[in-house]
Amino acid sequence: MDRASHLSTIVDLSPAQWTLSGSAPKERHSLDLQSFLSQLLIFLNSHVACKDQNTLAIFGALPGRSVMLYPSTTQAAGSNSADANTYRPFKVLDSTVIDSLSKQVEALDASETEAPVGLVGALTKALCYINRVAALATENDQTVAVDPRILILSVSPDQSASYIPIMNSIFSAQKLKVTIDVCKVYGPDSVFLQQAAHLTGGSYIHLDRPDALLQYLTMSFLPPPSIRQLLAVPTQDKVDFRAACFCHKRIVDIGFVCSVCLSIFCQPVPVCSTCRTKFPIKTLQRLNAARPTILTSAATPTSGNASTFPSSTTNRVATTNGNGPNPNGVR
Repeated sequence: MDRASHLSTIVDLSPAQWTLSGSAPKERHSLDLQSFLSQLLIFLNSHVACKDQNTLAIFGALPGRSVMLYPSTTQAAGSNSADANTYRPFKVLDSTVIDSLSKQVEALDASETEAPVGLVGALTKALCYINRVAALATENDQTVAVDPRILILSVSPDQSASYIPIMNSIFSAQKLKVTIDVCKVYGPDSVFLQQAAHLTGGSYIHLDRPDALLQYLTMSFLPPPSIRQLLAVPTQDKVDFRAACFCHKRIVDIGFVCSVCLSIFCQPVPVCSTCRTKFPIKTLQRLNAARPTILTSAATPTSGNASTFPSSTTNRVATTNGNGPNPNGVR
């Protein structure tokens, strides 16, 4: 490791999701929050031990807000106590994270536990912190460049309303040349985080054995991006590129894109709500005629009737091919 590496870790601290993760059946290899934190701290200590110049920042995504739990650029108060049996940087890291986390969890009200986690806020703060670290390195004329990356440890499902902020964060990460890695500890795959890892050149891993978290972290996420090309780091076999519509904030398989501002809608609209572009009536009629019909009847469809529920491939072709819009309409 010739270059120093900066790691910003975002920890999903949703109480509801961690309760579900810890109460999962034993055959599913459940992982509770206490065991998760103990394995995570070992991984973070390993990052600090790899190189003296390595820096670290830890952000917590709590219900409705996000906080910084630990920055390595400042010393924690009361961290001067000596312990002959403990490496001082490890002790400072462990004690600061546990104390900060305990204070944040105790401050939560019962009504806040079901609120969506502030993942977008934590991701934005991590990017701002990395930008500040890079600016300080430039001001101090450091010859060793900082290799920044973000690791997201997620247990919560996607929030459709956060699609636009997450995509803006992805574009900012690309501009800053920041790699975003994602470790899905519990729950279904995250569509938005898959795209974040793919577009920034990071790794996305959904854990088959959550109780073996430390092994996944050490083998997949400990090497910095500068040396990953020499290693067999796990990659994604497939990426879900679905987006959320701007009108109802729902993840859609088939959407209509404004040709001016690229806003996505789940149905043809006469006026774009983002850029206020008006579309011809004939174009809207043609798009509505080409839309796949979804039956709302409660009757059970008979097997072998292919015209009752058209396949997704047929829907996409009907929307984008010959019956598609002209350049002045919506796609």
